[in-house]
Amino acid sequence: MINIDSLVFTYPDGTRAIDGLTLNVREGSSMGIVGANGAGKSTLVNHLNGYILPQEGMVVVDGIGICRKNREEIHRRVGLLFQNPDDQLFMSRVYDDVLFGPSNLGTDWAGAVIEAERLLREFGLWELREKPPSHLSQGQKRFAALAAVLVMKPQVLVMDEPTSDLDPRNRRKLIGLVTSLRATTLTVSHDLDFIWETCEEVCIMTAGRIVTSGPTRELLSNRELLELNGLELPLRLQGG
Repeated sequence: MINIDSLVFTYPDGTRAIDGLTLNVREGSSMGIVGANGAGKSTLVNHLNGYILPQEGMVVVDGIGICRKNREEIHRRVGLLFQNPDDQLFMSRVYDDVLFGPSNLGTDWAGAVIEAERLLREFGLWELREKPPSHLSQGQKRFAALAAVLVMKPQVLVMDEPTSDLDPRNRRKLIGLVTSLRATTLTVSHDLDFIWETCEEVCIMTAGRIVTSGPTRELLSNRELLELNGLELPLRLQGG
């Protein structure tokens, strides 16, 4: 589903965020991407729906290369949940934000309206649909942004720090939702317990490269490997 080959990206200040990275993700799989701050994780996932375009190397999603001319088609196939929901919600009503994608990308409008209502009800936001997003709590914003992504029924769901503003109840709700999805999923998170529960595989990034990848429970239980890459064991494995 996703093929990344020799990807390089350098910011204008000279910071090389991605340094010759190669990664393949199977259709229908769930992969976590972990690493210390500055490892390049967010830069990587922002390439997957064309938010950032490759400078060197290539990114291919479902056979379509990421480039300027293919952005609209990629946006139909790849849903990206930003780290900060305020970057994703910009309309005057929650309802308009959720339907922004279908209204601009020419999808089935009638079906999108039905799906938007279903998602808003499922996420406890239906009664808030006429409110400005700024009137929502951070957790409510997170689910409103997620509804705006899922209403497009993406083949690939990419999430950047999805639990950063969720209380325990909503975190558990998100885990149930993510594990029930049929889409290929990639999740960037410092919440290694969330990765443990939602991802079959994990890759560890350092300095813009993937150090290793493999089964989640094998890699995330390797204390030495995690500490070498600026990480700690998931809380569930740390004991008392």
